[in-house]
Amino acid sequence: MADSRLVTNPRVDRPSVAAGGAAAPGFHASLPGFAPTPIRPAPTTARRLGVRAVLVKDESSRMGMPSFKILGASWACYRALLAKLGQEPGAEPSLSELHEVLEIADRDLVLVAATDGNHGRAVARMARILGLPAIVLVPAGTVASRIEGIESEGAEVRVVDGTYDDTIAASAALEDDRHVVVDDTSWEGYTEVPGWVIDGYGTMLAEVVAAIEAGEVPEPTVVAGQMGVGALSAAIARAFARRPARLIVGVEPTRAACITESALAGRLVTVPAEGQTCMAGLNCGTPSEIALPSNLAGYDALVAVEDRWAEEAVRLLHADGIDAGESGAAGLAGLLAEREALGLVPEDVVLVFLTEGPTDPENFRRIIEG
Repeated sequence: MADSRLVTNPRVDRPSVAAGGAAAPGFHASLPGFAPTPIRPAPTTARRLGVRAVLVKDESSRMGMPSFKILGASWACYRALLAKLGQEPGAEPSLSELHEVLEIADRDLVLVAATDGNHGRAVARMARILGLPAIVLVPAGTVASRIEGIESEGAEVRVVDGTYDDTIAASAALEDDRHVVVDDTSWEGYTEVPGWVIDGYGTMLAEVVAAIEAGEVPEPTVVAGQMGVGALSAAIARAFARRPARLIVGVEPTRAACITESALAGRLVTVPAEGQTCMAGLNCGTPSEIALPSNLAGYDALVAVEDRWAEEAVRLLHADGIDAGESGAAGLAGLLAEREALGLVPEDVVLVFLTEGPTDPENFRRIIEG
């Protein structure tokens, strides 16, 4: 089997991608420890790709957590809890407003999420901030360090004997008057919450666009985003599809290339995603229904990679002083694997998103030393 696969997206139609939604201005700033994350230069990586510059949006530490997921989880928790209580968002959404609503309602609510690690930990963090219990479901084979990270936020972790898709089904079954399910993927009849997750990610993209508009970093000519169920990559597409980048590239693990297969088929396709990959955050067999249109229209090319390319990307970023988890380095992995076929040139400015730090420390050490 080839260790990477490049597909020119037959569904690309970038002008049709609608601009993304966003969390209300000021909401994320009301959360404890919020601050914009940096965009870092990666000169060693740029030399390896043969381009002018590589810009890394570094989400390895967002509000003291090892990924960007708190942005989507917090806004979705805010909206989902209000909806459960029959309330509309206030004129100036904030954490304090949500605290007040919950105190007045005096309801015994529980937050629930399915996860491969980072999203569930972010929902658990929101539960801890709000003084609510949380149940987080993870698929079999989730490494101990990711489970421990979720438990450190005070959540109950339940291991589901199955894949990520099985955890989604198990979480959906828990929804009732007391349990509030905050998942980051959608299915028939469950679209509002994952839509709010995508909107929450818009804060990260707004930070990048603001830096470009202010002249702090150059306009990228190539943008790469990792895909998973497609929530983050939908947010990336909505932010960049209408901007000048000549090439937007989506990247998935070979074992879970559900968006690539959906693009080829022109409809939502589920792939088995039963094998293990070090890109655990992207090991998803079914795309998010609500995110799929932006992904199909917003990406010029789709790359599926084996683990060795993610590991190579981790090592390369480490050489630039940037520590990434395997899923966090996946966008770069796709560019490394298919650099020539993608036609990268010396004038290119590449933007990648480091979506997580090393959430599996043992595997990170193995990769760096190996």
